[in-house]
Amino acid sequence: MKKVAILGASYLQLPLVKKAKENNHEVHCFAWDDGKAVCKEYADYFYDVSVLEKETILAECRQIGIDGILTIATDICIPTIAYVAHELNLPGNSIECSLLTTNKSLMRKCFEENNIVSPRSISVSEFNPDDFKSFNYPLIIKPSDRSGSLGVIKADSPEECKEAVENAIRYSFSKTCVVEEYIKGKEVSVETISLNGEHKIITITDKIITEEPYFVELAHHQPSSFPQDIQNKIHDITYAMLKATKVESGASHAELMITKEGNVFPIEIGSRMGGDFIGSDLVQLSTGFDYVQAVLDIALGEFKFPSEISQKKYSGVYFLSENTKYLLPLFAENALETFIVKKEITNPSLQQAHSSNDRSGYLIYQSDKKIDLA
Repeated sequence: MKKVAILGASYLQLPLVKKAKENNHEVHCFAWDDGKAVCKEYADYFYDVSVLEKETILAECRQIGIDGILTIATDICIPTIAYVAHELNLPGNSIECSLLTTNKSLMRKCFEENNIVSPRSISVSEFNPDDFKSFNYPLIIKPSDRSGSLGVIKADSPEECKEAVENAIRYSFSKTCVVEEYIKGKEVSVETISLNGEHKIITITDKIITEEPYFVELAHHQPSSFPQDIQNKIHDITYAMLKATKVESGASHAELMITKEGNVFPIEIGSRMGGDFIGSDLVQLSTGFDYVQAVLDIALGEFKFPSEISQKKYSGVYFLSENTKYLLPLFAENALETFIVKKEITNPSLQQAHSSNDRSGYLIYQSDKKIDLA
């Protein structure tokens, strides 16, 4: 029986905890018991500790004698995982990689140093209008180290920029934010798997996002509907992002923007599986590749690349909010659409989506064609 440390205990990590239990591993779960730690009921051992407390977690993991440490779909745990894996000589990415793939300020600098053309940007810890004199509005402001669209907003003027910068800094753990020139286009994410510095792209995910000024994901679809020449550009830039940020091991989730002219720009990359059910559900529904099992096996040093990963089906997820209340009939008990794999209303009160936290439910589908419910 292998001993696995999993950081985080929200619904995002539940597929990983369940997968580890299916594999008859002993699961040690570390997270604050904040009332949302649903994994507490499934793990063999639960530790009520912040995932940022790397020394505390290292000491526990050393005493337990863990065989692997990992998380899925969340950035905040990544530096601690890299630290513990490094100290215990376990599979994982370097500490440098963990910082380059969770701190957007460091990431932007890394892209620039590696000649990866991305939106012009600057990192700031306070608003100073002189910093942006040479920038072209509109601008996108985002906390340096948060995810889930939290604190991300578009600003069309210096006045709006000041308010957005101050807001983003409040959300940021490091009290810094990235300000970058706005690129209008369609967003995709790329789901990848890596082992010993070798990378494979599993699939590309098309994203449906709210109208400006907020940028909250309302739906995802696999496979991508972009033509092959655009997909080839996406692949090339994704490989460059993986190399630049020194990803060596596990899942990664790259986000890119495609303009109407067909130009492809990197937005960011995380050295972890994509959230929003992309990694935990959609990848396997569309390709047959058990992504959760793969990241578990990599963390335990037991993974081998499959000979082929190919698209077999279409899959997607729609999120319920005030923006998408037209979906409500599909959540009724008598809704009989055969393409629905899973659905849940998590909050009966619908809100306008200003961040991922404002969404009130989800509907996951699998089909022989893309299901367009908009």
